[in-house]
Amino acid sequence: MITLEELADGAGTLELSPVGQPVEPLALVDLDGPGSPAAALAAAQAATTAQRVLIGVGKGPLDPALAPVAEALAFTLVPLAEEDRSAALVGVENPAAAAGAVAAYANASPVAAVTLTGLLRLTERLDVPDGLVAESTAYSMLLAGPEFARWRARTPRRPADDGAGAGQEPVLLDREGPVLRVALNRPARHNAFSRGVRDGLVEALELARLDPTVARVEVSGNGPSFCSGGDLDEFGTTPDVTAAHLIRLRRSAGHSVHRCAERVRVRVHGACIGAGIEIPAFAGRVEARGDAYFQLPELRMGLVPGAGGTVSVTRRIGRWRTAYLVLSGERVDVRTALRWGLVDACADL
Repeated sequence: MITLEELADGAGTLELSPVGQPVEPLALVDLDGPGSPAAALAAAQAATTAQRVLIGVGKGPLDPALAPVAEALAFTLVPLAEEDRSAALVGVENPAAAAGAVAAYANASPVAAVTLTGLLRLTERLDVPDGLVAESTAYSMLLAGPEFARWRARTPRRPADDGAGAGQEPVLLDREGPVLRVALNRPARHNAFSRGVRDGLVEALELARLDPTVARVEVSGNGPSFCSGGDLDEFGTTPDVTAAHLIRLRRSAGHSVHRCAERVRVRVHGACIGAGIEIPAFAGRVEARGDAYFQLPELRMGLVPGAGGTVSVTRRIGRWRTAYLVLSGERVDVRTALRWGLVDACADL
């Protein structure tokens, strides 16, 4: 744990090993007790340019003078009752215990963790197309890195299976008057986001974009989950990460949703993991069922979100809570998602 004075004196500087690996990439910042405006301003200025992952910890009510510091950090953990005071705050039952868990999780993928916090500071200022370029560039870099390689080496691939069933397409379309219904259709794989699902979704949304008679697009998922995230069996199969970067931009389902967002309504349920919330978050309206839960687990693979989440989720809940989702890997339930604004409505509540 570092103090405000230590932060102001340069404790946020990232040190690298002789081979360029981060040394102590994450630091917890003590935000308990009173803070002077001068100390808060100096610490906030230092945090804004720091390269370390800086997470605030407040075990009680946060002094209002420390608000600029909290806003400059990756996020700040506080008691549940304090969360609503600022989008920079994440409420948990035990801030100290949660901070230790986040530190252990993030330190296991230090390059990805440091990359994420810098990326979020950038994407919150960019428009959607530029934000997607920044995210894909960072994602491609990490895809070629040792942290992802270690995850891939210990994670065996399963045999190829579209999970849709014999004779079924991975995405189904149904037109009823002005409404185009789009259903992800790999129920046996919880609609894992494969190339087939991506291409089918992009093509459906392109159809809607070019056809002015489509007044509304309703996206849902067949089976027990809306989408369990990227198909892990396809991760790392592209030998050229630069080509993958260009394909990711050219075939971005998130960008396709964004371009007709005001007409897109997504209904989610069950697992909404990775792409399963990154892409819906671009939509004009996201409706959840009470069994829905949300998670951004990419860091454990040595990656950052790659389906647009650092752009879409950030615009809904802010960069701080987005950082928390990635750096903790924690699931959030539908009540939390509704309170934060990650979803717009829940029919079961």
